[in-house]
Amino acid sequence: MSDPFEALRRTRQAAPPRPAFVAELADRLRVELGIREGDEATVTMRTAMGDMPVQGGVPNALLDVIEDQGYAVLENALSATDVGAVRDALAPYLGEGPFGRNDFEGFRTKRVYSLPAKSRAFDRLIEDERVLDVAGGLLGPNFLLTAALAINLGPDETAQDLHYDEAFYYGLPRPRRPLSLSTLWAIDDFTAENGGTLIAPGSTHWGDGRPDPSVELVPLEMPAGSVAIYPGTLWHAGGANTTDRFRLGISIQYVVAWARQQESYLLAVPPEMAKDVSPRLRQLLGYSIHPPFMGHVDGRHPEKMLG
Repeated sequence: MSDPFEALRRTRQAAPPRPAFVAELADRLRVELGIREGDEATVTMRTAMGDMPVQGGVPNALLDVIEDQGYAVLENALSATDVGAVRDALAPYLGEGPFGRNDFEGFRTKRVYSLPAKSRAFDRLIEDERVLDVAGGLLGPNFLLTAALAINLGPDETAQDLHYDEAFYYGLPRPRRPLSLSTLWAIDDFTAENGGTLIAPGSTHWGDGRPDPSVELVPLEMPAGSVAIYPGTLWHAGGANTTDRFRLGISIQYVVAWARQQESYLLAVPPEMAKDVSPRLRQLLGYSIHPPFMGHVDGRHPEKMLG
């Protein structure tokens, strides 16, 4: 009798898929599922070696930059129209919404959670092809959306404690491969003065234990329409807002197929709502199967529950 765990061992020992392979599969899926192409405008990737234009999909170099310095920034990733649509969609929630409940959320910061349940204006960000290519390269196939929230950092907000995203839910020893990928979309300009996220470059390679308090932190400064991409193992912290205006950003995070999601999207986006979103977004929300059968409903593919 064959060893039933042999396939699992081969999967765990295999090298992660390279971005070119993932991109080819993504292209084929987009054609088969009829998913629209993203904005084809030229974007700029900012790296320590200078700026790099990015046309269409993400080059292998982007994963190399993230591996080296822990993050990468794509400027002009959103059009002015996209940025405006996000602002309009958030306006009803931010106008009367409460401030944070603790130091981490920020007592002078407003947060809006479960964005896929709020408006289709956020789908453009969640399904950005360049980001999904990076997520596939880092996390492997069938990865899921784990969090999608707006963070409106208010005047006089203090800086967060230094942390990495996976510390809150996947307490596995470091250093290791990331289990999640985070993105931070600038809806307003991010500056050092208005709380641009403080990043510890290269910290994805650090081991366990708290960083030295004297570690050098770099403020994430980028114009509106940009996106910062970084693994869930990068040490960072929201900065202090010393200006008299709010600074709006969108945090969208993805996770490996087998891990539990932060936000429970099958409750937040129930079947009657999920049937009206794109097939790709439904897969990311969890209306999908991770082979051979993780995610089934009564022995059937969850898509069957959508009528």
